[in-house]
Amino acid sequence: MPGDNNPAARPSGWRRGLVLLALVSAGESIFFLPFVLARIFRPTLLEVFSLTNVQLGAAFSFYGIVAMVAYFLGGPLADRFAPRALLAVALVTTAAGGLLLVAIPSLASLKLLFAYWGFTTIALFWSALIKATREWGGESLQGAAFGLLDGGRGLLTAVIGSLLVGIYAGLLPTDIVSASLEQRTAAFQQIIMVVIAITCGAAILIWFALPPHPNRQKSDAPVFDMDGMKHAVRLPTVWLQAFIVICAYVGFKATDDFSLYAKEVLGLNEVAAAKVGLVSLWMRPVAAIGAGFLADRFGSVKMTLASFALIVAGSLVLASGLIEEGVWWIYLLSISTASLGIFALRGLYFAIMGEGSIPLAFTGSAVGLVSVIGYTPDVFMGPIMGLLLDGTPGAGGHQQVFAVVAGFALAGLIASWVFARLSRASASGGSTADAAF
Repeated sequence: MPGDNNPAARPSGWRRGLVLLALVSAGESIFFLPFVLARIFRPTLLEVFSLTNVQLGAAFSFYGIVAMVAYFLGGPLADRFAPRALLAVALVTTAAGGLLLVAIPSLASLKLLFAYWGFTTIALFWSALIKATREWGGESLQGAAFGLLDGGRGLLTAVIGSLLVGIYAGLLPTDIVSASLEQRTAAFQQIIMVVIAITCGAAILIWFALPPHPNRQKSDAPVFDMDGMKHAVRLPTVWLQAFIVICAYVGFKATDDFSLYAKEVLGLNEVAAAKVGLVSLWMRPVAAIGAGFLADRFGSVKMTLASFALIVAGSLVLASGLIEEGVWWIYLLSISTASLGIFALRGLYFAIMGEGSIPLAFTGSAVGLVSVIGYTPDVFMGPIMGLLLDGTPGAGGHQQVFAVVAGFALAGLIASWVFARLSRASASGGSTADAAF
């Protein structure tokens, strides 16, 4: 990496820490409105917006469909423009969409809003974030860089999520169960406004923390240079990495069900269910940061294998029917185990790029290609969860959701093993990936 050979080209000291803080803040704040609110407050959101699980899943699908195109567009943009401008504009435009959410729009408008967010949070944002993080880590700290990024994002979500739950509880009557729909709606609207302010604050931090210069590209280079994409599609490790992301992301999408599971199976009220859901969020910084540093010591692919094994174990218990009303310890142990694997993978599945012989110069394009395929659960997982939860009300629907998660995690375990074999072949000189270059 150029920055490794030229220390002056990289930020140092407090400035380097500020860059990481800005990337962490931006990397999670941008997803608060489309995803984190639903993850923490799913029962409240369904009630306030008068939605079924299937209808909410359909809105998520609109996001996913647009995001598929946006990932493809975002790769070349990230290889051409400076992250500062791309990330800041993405944050501001995403926050602007939150103003419509405050108005409690109809289902049709909500679908369009999620489609809009599919563009603002991805086309201008995702590949630029991953490339900036890979540059920050250099050649020797890829695991640590992505672990700190996602661990920091997880810590930010856990802290802010806890604050939001506290604020929401404070806005409701002491007897939460007796709160009217109007009171719940007014309180939730104020929560949305707080999230809008947080997203705008992240845009300001990005603008002042990141350097303004382009990403080492010539000013006369075309905006959509497909050279990087042409190279990326020839790498077998890129296609395997994309499948690994699919399997990992299915598990991440299923974390949306943790709070609803607690309400419908354990019998908790909305605030208590949200608090239980926060347990998973607090696992994220521990898992992602720990996995990142362990990856630099033992290898990203080995840690990926271990993470999928944890998801299989935790999800199988959640799918088994052992958890009933009042059975706290099995539920908490299961979501903690699954969450360790899910959030460890969040810090790993782009760190394995180094072991997959993917050059830094084409990071944006490779990330775009991996993401187009890897994040397809944004399209299909929401409707699947909705159909299972509404089709089999109560514990049965939740068990089916986590049976699906366990199946994908097992497939991810196998794909990671194949990736490891290809990586070893690459290191020994028999690499198809190296031959492509």
